[in-house]
Amino acid sequence: QVQLVNSGGGLVPAGGSLRLDCAASGGANSINTMGWFRQAPGKEREFVAAIAWDNSKSTRYAASVKGRFTISREDAKNTAFLQMNSLKPEDTAVYYCAAAAFWPAVRRVDYRYWGQGTQVAVSS
Repeated sequence: QVQLVNSGGGLVPAGGSLRLDCAASGGANSINTMGWFRQAPGKEREFVAAIAWDNSKSTRYAASVKGRFTISREDAKNTAFLQMNSLKPEDTAVYYCAAAAFWPAVRRVDYRYWGQGTQVAVSS
């Protein structure tokens, strides 16, 4: 059973930066994709970014974050990161990391394991 633990997040002014971490344990060798989703109040959970867990380290981004957010990983720690720069008030949401057994995976239904979520708030 894969377990994912989110960390990071917080409150920043518009234009600021934050980094989110997601550590995987308990069967992490079954993971082929690590992804990030977010959910704003009253909205559906939406895809943000994903990274392949193979040598390609291929990535996918939502159009709304491309060029501002960067997903990466550190294999030795089974950890994925989401570096968020040039944050906007519309980036305010609870951010969830997730793990999937295949690549590419950009839909919510593709992911089997989820972290607990972490709040990101961007003030205007």
